[in-house]
Amino acid sequence: MTLQASLETTNTTAKKTPLIYKILVIAAMMTVMGGTLTGVMTYVNVGYSSMFYMDWLTSFLTAVVVMMPSGFVFMMLISKIVSWLLPKQGEKTQNFVVGLVMAVVMESVMALTTAANNIGFADSGEFLSAWLAGFAAALPIGLVLAVVMSMTIKPKLEKFMKS
Repeated sequence: MTLQASLETTNTTAKKTPLIYKILVIAAMMTVMGGTLTGVMTYVNVGYSSMFYMDWLTSFLTAVVVMMPSGFVFMMLISKIVSWLLPKQGEKTQNFVVGLVMAVVMESVMALTTAANNIGFADSGEFLSAWLAGFAAALPIGLVLAVVMSMTIKPKLEKFMKS
């Protein structure tokens, strides 16, 4: 092996990002986004009381368990569908559409898990009302986060995850 080939091999392996860093980045993003949105939804569902932080924490943990696996699947599926439906649009336009669709889908699921945690299913009318109130209150925040995520963070995150 030549010296140049050896250096290129060393540079390639040196650029590999450790898996723990990738996990930490994803966990931090999920904590900020999921924590903010479930906090708003919990507040809308039950208000602020001495139990608010416990209600929020259990809603957040439930959302993480549901959203982590489904979020990756939804992102891949929605990205593929958008690129198939809008093949002539640029990457930024496609990312913008993906962000909007992801916000609505993820907010719906997060509102569902939060309402289920805070209200339960005993009274379907009350559950539906809590789901809708949580969804409507957090949607503007979710839209902003999703568009910022898809337009600026997603492209960088994809490169980071491939490294």
